[in-house]
Amino acid sequence: MFIQIEKNVGAVGEVQFIEGIVALGKIKLNVYSFALDGILIDTGSPRLLRAFQPFFEKSNAEKVMLTHSHEDHVGGAAYLQKEYNLPVFMNESGIQQCARNADYPFYRKFFWGKREPFHAEPIGETFSSRTATWDVIETPGHAEDHLSFLNRETGQLFSGDLFVTPVTKLILANESVPTIIDSIKHVLKLDFEEIFCCHAGYVNNGRMMLGRKLQYLEELEAKILEMNAQGYREKEIQKELFKKKYPITYLSRGEWDSIHIIRSVLRDSNKGD
Repeated sequence: MFIQIEKNVGAVGEVQFIEGIVALGKIKLNVYSFALDGILIDTGSPRLLRAFQPFFEKSNAEKVMLTHSHEDHVGGAAYLQKEYNLPVFMNESGIQQCARNADYPFYRKFFWGKREPFHAEPIGETFSSRTATWDVIETPGHAEDHLSFLNRETGQLFSGDLFVTPVTKLILANESVPTIIDSIKHVLKLDFEEIFCCHAGYVNNGRMMLGRKLQYLEELEAKILEMNAQGYREKEIQKELFKKKYPITYLSRGEWDSIHIIRSVLRDSNKGD
């Protein structure tokens, strides 16, 4: 059994996109990069770099904007700096980590590849593309340095990994569901309809779908807190609420698991009260 690479290239209006897919047996992981108006938003993973290079070349990008520092989003950053001398911008809190050699679990290096160090600049609260001004929105929860980008001219939201799916069944060990809830609430106060998600791709009815995710997470949070108050333990709550097991849980040795949803709710729900 070996890793297979697939790609899909297309466009939604002025937004050009490439989707890269890494497959090993029944496990398939995907990620998008977007190009418009002289900028690239996220750059795929190191393993997908060769597949993404023609897309980067055709993009005529002048700068690179990164939603967060995970390897499936920053994998092409070093190449774009070296090959095209493009400046790279991201949340200031992720800059030092990305300037160092990659440090993440083996299974992620196996699937996504090992990213090369690169030098990024702080993105600030806004940035400009050729014809538009963009708002930079802090949306932590999936990652501490996670950002979303809102194009003021078009009302399009580039949400990184904030959306992904309306029904979350497992998360990384260091994610926080209550923080994700707060981030979604913050974003839903903004004026947008379409979402460009780095894993779901183009979401036409993005506001509605993000609202659906918020409702799901809030109801899930309430169930977890109620069961905990009734004396249920973490594993008992997991057995009741998350009956399906996913291959990525075993492959990642538990870094991806539904138990982290429960633990983050019990750990973080009362912060700031």
